[in-house]
Amino acid sequence: MNKVIRCFLFCITLVHYSCKGKDVITPKTPVTPNDGTVKVWRTNHEGSLLLYKEPLNIKFKDSATSDLTILVDPSQTRQEMEGFGAALTGASAYVLLHHLDAFQRTACLKELFDPTYGIGLSYLRLTMGASDFSVANFTYDDIPTNQIDTDLVNFSISKDELEVIPVLKEILAIQPNLQLMASPWSGPAWLKTNKKLTNGGHVNTAYYKTYADYFVKYILAFKQHGITINAITIQNEPLYAAAYASLEMSAKEQADFIKNALGPALEKNNLLTKIIIYDHNWDRPDYPLEVLADADAYKYISGTAFHCYGGNVSAMTQVSNRYPDKGIYFTECSGGDFSPDFGNNLAWNTENLIVGSPRNNAKNVLFWNLALDENHGPKLNGCQDCRGVVTVNSTTGIVEKNVEYYILGHASKFVTRGAQRIETADTRNVGISQVAYINTDGSKALLAYNHLSTKQTIQIKFGTQSFTYAIDAGALVTFVW
Repeated sequence: MNKVIRCFLFCITLVHYSCKGKDVITPKTPVTPNDGTVKVWRTNHEGSLLLYKEPLNIKFKDSATSDLTILVDPSQTRQEMEGFGAALTGASAYVLLHHLDAFQRTACLKELFDPTYGIGLSYLRLTMGASDFSVANFTYDDIPTNQIDTDLVNFSISKDELEVIPVLKEILAIQPNLQLMASPWSGPAWLKTNKKLTNGGHVNTAYYKTYADYFVKYILAFKQHGITINAITIQNEPLYAAAYASLEMSAKEQADFIKNALGPALEKNNLLTKIIIYDHNWDRPDYPLEVLADADAYKYISGTAFHCYGGNVSAMTQVSNRYPDKGIYFTECSGGDFSPDFGNNLAWNTENLIVGSPRNNAKNVLFWNLALDENHGPKLNGCQDCRGVVTVNSTTGIVEKNVEYYILGHASKFVTRGAQRIETADTRNVGISQVAYINTDGSKALLAYNHLSTKQTIQIKFGTQSFTYAIDAGALVTFVW
């Protein structure tokens, strides 16, 4: 496709964005005001206002009248935030690299990762080898299953060098403070009990040390590209034997692998990469509790990761209360055509993810695929109608920002890495979900969502002063001051 046509299609893309509603993320407007005012950004239930900067000039006053008062006391802080984002799967990297030219891709990545021009995503999850959203099944040491490679002489990340690493380097040029977590879907088939990448199977205990070296080699291989892997999870969804790349691990197996192989291997190689356990749904908090109860594994563990596909978000607090010195991470949830209503998605994802997960001590919030094409792919035997944070049309190159983009943006644009959550009273019983933060520069941000069917006036009190704002029914707002 020639440059003239590409330029024309990119212009159509910009028009397409604006046609979805008032999507006003003004490039030259500072995110945080420095004149004592409060700025407000709003997304409404209908999706006609999308992360829209209100033309208001709100000032703190000595007193106010409202239906509800939310006290923001920055001396009452909780967890330190590490970022908001999604997964740069093989499928995501493929569509970004092959369906967009360099000009379009830079514009798209700035919309995703630049905090001034776009929403400032700051955390990505990578798949170690293939997942259910890859172009083909692979690991980093694929040999015939009747052979073994305990020295990992065949180890290679060459397949990641085709798409994932080039796209990742472009992202890092825009967002150099990006945090990266990597998760395997399966180890090499030859070290598994079922000798297959798919349908589960366990790591043969005889190869625990080899598999630990596999993690080390992965981290070091990315380091050679100038890319730091900040954290790894032991296994994506270890309780699910799927028709795509998958591997099963009981809690006892995970504890044994960490204390006898992975922890010592990272230590031996002077790697500071965090070890995160579980990486599965809210419905089995007993799993991470069992792993953390093993004292020899415990010393190597930085935290527990959760997904959204079962159970209740409060499970994260259950684990955090037992082990408050270990972090909580929220690492996967996907939207899709199975849930097409914008307003319903805005409500559920706010309640459970962008507000609910941090209120339950999560240090990050990640959706699943960063980008997919108009056919929900490329995909390998997994979800058939999942939706990316953005959709990239494989024919036209038009990029559509989905509801997940705006949900993430309400936090990622305003809550920077290192921010601390401020403890505020739970107000869900009166129809408002909210969470507050203080950034490292002293700026404050508060997200609030109105679950009621009528407008509700809230008062935000900070010190001796306060301001009021009337939140429309079904609206998500971010206040910044």
